Amino acid sequence: MSGVRAHDPALTALGLTLPGFVERNKVIASLPSLGLITLAALTPEHHDISYYEIEDYREGGRLPQSLDIVALSTFSAQVFEAYKVAERFRSMGTQVVMGGLHVSVCPDEALLHCDSVVIGEGEPLWGEVLRDCEKGSLKQVYRTALPFDLADAPIPRFDLLDANRYNRLTVQTSRGCPWRCDFCASSYLIAPKYKTKPVEKVVEEIRAIKRIWNNPFIELADDNSFVDRAYSRRLLKALALERIRWFTETDISIGEDPELLDLLAESGCQQVLIGLESPRRKSLEGVEMQANWKAGKVKGYKRSIQAIQSRGITVNGCFVLGLDGDSPEVFEDVLRFSRESSLYEVQVTVLTPFPGTPLYARLKKERRILREGAWDRCTLFDLNFKPLGMTESYFRRQFVNLVRLLYSKEETEKRRRRYRKMRVEETRRAQ
Repeated sequence: MSGVRAHDPALTALGLTLPGFVERNKVIASLPSLGLITLAALTPEHHDISYYEIEDYREGGRLPQSLDIVALSTFSAQVFEAYKVAERFRSMGTQVVMGGLHVSVCPDEALLHCDSVVIGEGEPLWGEVLRDCEKGSLKQVYRTALPFDLADAPIPRFDLLDANRYNRLTVQTSRGCPWRCDFCASSYLIAPKYKTKPVEKVVEEIRAIKRIWNNPFIELADDNSFVDRAYSRRLLKALALERIRWFTETDISIGEDPELLDLLAESGCQQVLIGLESPRRKSLEGVEMQANWKAGKVKGYKRSIQAIQSRGITVNGCFVLGLDGDSPEVFEDVLRFSRESSLYEVQVTVLTPFPGTPLYARLKKERRILREGAWDRCTLFDLNFKPLGMTESYFRRQFVNLVRLLYSKEETEKRRRRYRKMRVEETRRAQ
């Protein structure tokens, strides 16, 4: 489930059997680390470099031998496993550098398990790390002093990957998101300002992927694609010429932009994942740090979903359960909305206090965190805080029930049929 093992035994059992969960797990689990292969592209040619998937070594498999330095990147939910791998490398005499979102917000914790940490964006620091390693003077902390310009981004070393083990590869076109939801552990924790990569560079990366994979499926590894509409139009026109299939994450506002939607369809976009968070305005109040943008959009959710899917682009609607405005009825509300909106896919998650987020700081201050430092509970499926609107046991029970319904074979097939029926009706109207 989401590529990470949930601790809730009921959810784990469901995740192994329900069609919707099994399908989603296969998709999310099959992604390489874009950050690491980007650093690989910044590594001088006199170094020998290889890329490894931690999945091949997490159960105690024999680690690669005779390496001088290892770079590890990990998410919060897997950080304890990453620390064990780091310690195994160090016991072999290999220096270990760790980076990524979790390490950037918990560097002192990480330094208990590795030799060095990279805080913030890694691109401007990697060359310094390698030079210090060669001199035998690796520092414990490397911290980004200036923001990285994506115009200077190298083409990631896609050639280091075994393309056969992935169902898609990632390309980043932007970093950041203007909405700043308090629970979001996105790249703004590393790169506070929204920025875009030149369209020409994006096309270069796509062509590099094509050299190792005919007819690739690509995910845009953005927090929120299409924030900059002028840039997005240029990008989509360029993607249309590349004849690829692709997927991305964005916000619901694209449903209000017919021209953008037409360009999306022409460019080969297959699906967009949209953080709807809740079908209830009360639940959305206060979710964002700077505005109540989503609360103002909720009345138009169904209309925007219909507009997007009418172009043949499916919507994966994502909901967060456990928001402070949630009442016990929220589970039924999400189920009803998923049925009435004709969403092609639905993703439900548990509100998760990731380290470094405003949500974590607030819940800690309110003494609502159940287990401090239990990062392995940051799976998006495990409850690790006290909800306001219901008891913990009620929440867990109702969340499991909702998952059982939403991802059942019957409900999954109903969503597919509703979407196909809608597409047929749209085609008839267009003729």
